[in-house]
Amino acid sequence: MVAATSIPVRPIERVSTGIDGLDDVLLGGVQPRRVYLVEGTPGTGKTTLALSFLLAGVAAGESALYVTLSENKLELEATAAVHGWSLAGMDVFELVDQAGLNPEAEQTVLHPSELELGETTRSVLTRIRETQPDRIVFDSLSELRLLAQSAMRYRRQVLALKQFFTQTGCTVMLLDDRTVDSSDMQLHSIVHGVITLEQLALDYGAERRRLRIVKLRGSKYRGGYHDFSIDADGLQVYPRLVASEHHAVFSDAPVSAGNPRLDQMLGGGLVPGTSALLIGPSGAGKTTIATCAVVAALRRGERAAIFQFDEGLATLLSRSRSLGMDLTPFIASGMLTIRQINPAEMSPGEFAYYVRNVVQNGASVVVIDSLNAYLHSMPGERYLLLQMHELLSYLNQRGVVTLMIMAQHGIVGVPKATVDISYLSDTLILIRYLDAEGEIRKTLAVLKTRASAHEQAACEFRLSADGIEVGPPLRGLDGALSHAPRRPSNLAVPLLGSGGV
Repeated sequence: MVAATSIPVRPIERVSTGIDGLDDVLLGGVQPRRVYLVEGTPGTGKTTLALSFLLAGVAAGESALYVTLSENKLELEATAAVHGWSLAGMDVFELVDQAGLNPEAEQTVLHPSELELGETTRSVLTRIRETQPDRIVFDSLSELRLLAQSAMRYRRQVLALKQFFTQTGCTVMLLDDRTVDSSDMQLHSIVHGVITLEQLALDYGAERRRLRIVKLRGSKYRGGYHDFSIDADGLQVYPRLVASEHHAVFSDAPVSAGNPRLDQMLGGGLVPGTSALLIGPSGAGKTTIATCAVVAALRRGERAAIFQFDEGLATLLSRSRSLGMDLTPFIASGMLTIRQINPAEMSPGEFAYYVRNVVQNGASVVVIDSLNAYLHSMPGERYLLLQMHELLSYLNQRGVVTLMIMAQHGIVGVPKATVDISYLSDTLILIRYLDAEGEIRKTLAVLKTRASAHEQAACEFRLSADGIEVGPPLRGLDGALSHAPRRPSNLAVPLLGSGGV
């Protein structure tokens, strides 16, 4: 029997698109000497992506050519200037210039389409032969399609361009705004790869942008939709988070939540690589408990991050300072990162990107406050659960202690949550208001922990200048977590401030 010999696999050569996030999605970039299609409706960011691609080539010492049938050079320079870019070193070939728009010029829109199409193609090929660029952007195919006036002639022309590009050994991006026929899939079968850009208008808030690699012949890529945005630095792509790619080795020894009594209730403290959900009505102290755990981590010399969806930064700092937890020195030293999130302006993919960044920078404790606002940033509840599941899996595999806060609707009675994600959390801490002896008090209970045996009792807790105080179990009080607790008249129940801790 002849033993099978393994054939060595040659690594696929890649060139950068100039966008780090897109290179990540493409697992390193695009293959050189190939033709790619970038399609999307007007305003999705095709020109910005194309300029980034060419400028990356210029920075690498390559020659770049931008062939434009729709925008002139001044418009391209204005687009580049918005992002602080310069087109120096890039050749811009205008096929529709001022001369072409002159009604007295020899070549006008009244000439037969066959003549215009032939002249356009010959002009492009001549410019390429003269300059011999390494990277080319052709903007856009919609004008070429209109000149062709028939699907057969259009496909034949694109095939001829592709064969010519392949022979010259250049890397090409063809832009298509899909304004003629969005269902036309002819180009997909011709080009080497297809990148689709989309823009979604929500009922409220900023538009959301996302991209998808529809096709990439001969190489792997990250499938699915990836959120992206356009800012002063250009096009920012946020690759879809895949938790299984980010496993790390860490200690699972419990760490303190900042209060000895709370650590006892938790069975020793919070365990790295687990998530805790703090749930209760508004104002019950959920954020304060999470802040206490953050301060404990900071005092151990660890880094932490707080993502605020609801409460303002000034309010958080002022309230924490009044409870003996001054966060300002930790922010100044860079140990603590607090980011105010506007759910109407940020996509879920961008949020996951920022969480990933703070973890890569060493954060061992992450607070998400609150999940209610995070829910409103999603287009649908099912997406929230999928995104949150992947995000929590990532944080758990990185050994992070994750604290999630969810406010329940209603102050008195039986509060209800907007969505139940308790099954995603490893630890569940429930907080309730309690009316006892004419005072409004608060009770706390650990309903579950997957990492250790926890205390099966409800306790009173309160906020003070020293942070939080947790009392002994309320063993003589029936229904401490319900809307109508009862205490037998012949049994004294220790409460904080009346014989408790």
